[in-house]
Amino acid sequence: MSNKMLVRGGHVISMDPEIGDLPSGGVLIEDDKIAAVQPEIQADAEVVDATGSIVIPGFVDTHRHTWEAAIRGCAPNATLDDYFVEVLDTFAPLYRAEDVYASNLAGALECLDAGITTLVDWSHINNTPDHPDAAIRALQEVGIRSQYAYGSANTSLADYWFESKLVMPDDDIRRIRDTYFSSDDGLLTLALATRGPGFCLADVVQSEWALARELSVPITVHVAMGRLAGRFGMVKQLHDMNLLGSDTTYVHCCYFSDEEWQLVADSGGTVSIAPQVEMQMGHGWPPTMKAIEYGLRPSLSIDVVTTVPGDMFSQMRAAFGSDRARVNAECWQADEPVPETMLTARQMLEMATVNGAYVAGLEDRTGSLTPGKQADLVVLDAGSLNVAPVIDPVAAVTLCADTSNVDTVIVGGVVRKRDGKLLADVDNARRQVEASRDYLVGQVEERKSA
Repeated sequence: MSNKMLVRGGHVISMDPEIGDLPSGGVLIEDDKIAAVQPEIQADAEVVDATGSIVIPGFVDTHRHTWEAAIRGCAPNATLDDYFVEVLDTFAPLYRAEDVYASNLAGALECLDAGITTLVDWSHINNTPDHPDAAIRALQEVGIRSQYAYGSANTSLADYWFESKLVMPDDDIRRIRDTYFSSDDGLLTLALATRGPGFCLADVVQSEWALARELSVPITVHVAMGRLAGRFGMVKQLHDMNLLGSDTTYVHCCYFSDEEWQLVADSGGTVSIAPQVEMQMGHGWPPTMKAIEYGLRPSLSIDVVTTVPGDMFSQMRAAFGSDRARVNAECWQADEPVPETMLTARQMLEMATVNGAYVAGLEDRTGSLTPGKQADLVVLDAGSLNVAPVIDPVAAVTLCADTSNVDTVIVGGVVRKRDGKLLADVDNARRQVEASRDYLVGQVEERKSA
């Protein structure tokens, strides 16, 4: 006998063009799937009363270094160059497997608390074989939908970045695949977090791309960001190596040439943008509208909580505000009227939900409230003073709401947050991540004083 749940009475923003928005609708869940999305549903089911609320698909974060939760806020003023030194060359080599576990536990719960139901965990912290096991175990325990992107060890900046000879260990990646990802249909799926040309020697790039394709797992890579990588022409190099493909997500993309934009579009590649990090740390202008102009479907990501907040509401506003500011400034300088094609609030919500699912290769499972898809959804309290009164529900989500409005979070039909409280041992997660912070900061201070 199936378990049924009915989310009833809320303003449903389905993100499915065939269903549209329902001013007062219901979402019927049977086991782990959405069974119906309609204005009126009668069913013998557990009822979640969403009256006075807005119901949306869960947010999708397409690129987050979740392992950095233990050092949250350690680099508030960092540029990208600073980050390489202050985080990757200072903290990363000190990480034990237990610190990765604590960070992924707290970081994944942070995602659920903020309505992020799907996470691409860009885990470039696999200093030992125990590290990926710890990261995956935490994701499993939290119950978030996640694409675990296996990355290299991060034991020194010299080894990891810039013409690196360090190749990800294919034996350990195969072990992880066989141990945790024998099926591609589970809540957790596997990807490869590669560094790409400029950061690695050509034979390393070719080896890692070949491994990903042998294992039929997607690839995610940082490209065209900041003072150095913005000059590498990474996508052009990948094209020259015959490595471009629809299985690859390009993160940042701030300094793509027009040729590289076209190469990504022609190859079917996907794009992840981390707007607040990109503006704040000097990666470049978030290329949100540029991606759309080339027919791409950009998604949003948080990137690093060492420097920016970990919620999707902040990212939607950062992308929305930055691109409109850029267009307005360019038009002012040229003394031209502002075009009608500027970003809209609904486009931002698309990027945070259905586009994110597309980029993570999970659009058949999540990203919209569509019958047959997995039941990943969020109920937002629209009666709080930061949201009420609601005139435009999409604007309410994109420009008004924040984590405090996330009332209910459901992942694969399982309630993970109810009545504004996570259904998890938050105190235990906090204790563990604070203990890791104390250890890591203590180790850094000890080495500085030595």
